[in-house]
Amino acid sequence: MLTNISMADFYEKYQNENLDLIDVREVHEFQAGHAPGAKNLPLSTLEQGYKELKPDQEYYIICQGGVRSASACQFLSAQGLKVTNVEGGMNHWPGEVESAQ
Repeated sequence: MLTNISMADFYEKYQNENLDLIDVREVHEFQAGHAPGAKNLPLSTLEQGYKELKPDQEYYIICQGGVRSASACQFLSAQGLKVTNVEGGMNHWPGEVESAQ
């Protein structure tokens, strides 16, 4: 079963807790602008990259609009990881973004 969180609820948690946020957009999208503290693990490399994630941690998964993150959550959940899909993705991100120079 896919667990979702609205952007409003996620952002409130994000501001008050140290959350593990995984951005599954491709590298060029991530570099153009991402949530501060997010780790980039592109969906295209997820099949190998997920192995660096810890099974005892909870991860929040974000993309641009919510479709890729939902797909990533289904895959990661099947691997035994605790994941939550951030609905609306970066399209609804209300805060500052970081970008690569």
